[in-house]
Amino acid sequence: MTTRAAPRVEVEQAHAALMVPDIPTAVAFYTGKLGFFLGFIWGEPATFAGVNLGHVQVFLDQGKPNPSGCSLYFVIGDADELYEYQRANGVEIVEPPGRREWGSRDYSVRDLNGYVLTFGHRLLDMGPPVKIERVDLPVRLEKRLAALLHDLAEHKHMSVSSCLEEILLHTNERLGDGVASPHTKRTLDFIQELKRKHGIDYDSHASYRFVEE
Repeated sequence: MTTRAAPRVEVEQAHAALMVPDIPTAVAFYTGKLGFFLGFIWGEPATFAGVNLGHVQVFLDQGKPNPSGCSLYFVIGDADELYEYQRANGVEIVEPPGRREWGSRDYSVRDLNGYVLTFGHRLLDMGPPVKIERVDLPVRLEKRLAALLHDLAEHKHMSVSSCLEEILLHTNERLGDGVASPHTKRTLDFIQELKRKHGIDYDSHASYRFVEE
């Protein structure tokens, strides 16, 4: 018998569903304690709901909780920031933040129905050291752009040189029809704030039109 090849499936979304005894109470905990946002709530009285963390939605379904053997893992931008928020809200901490050998810094909490949720961000400094030799370059940058770069490097706890190296390495890689970015969505939002702070009113192609006064 010929085995049919599996189809190439493009997955748009995946939702975890947790059984909870009381939908409004669970929604209040996830939105008020864990930092989720309400996506929807269905039924009168409510029997089904969705709570969002970024672009990820978790379903809350009316029923008997069964946390045994079930846990959720969220890859986020900054696990330490969310940890401090949840800890301040009195959420039960199962495992405090720490570096993991699989390349993440994460921590775990327990929700009001016993489900364990883990939140972590990727560690970019994992792996063996890469020996290099740095050289000096006669680099001159537009004044406002140089100020932004300095602030960005400080924000990322990097030297200006390391920040430039990171940007160059990413922009030299293909990503679909564009290029890869080293920045998370949160960092990109911060960059927009820096652009306003330093009065950068030109677009990303403006360097072709730069003329020194």
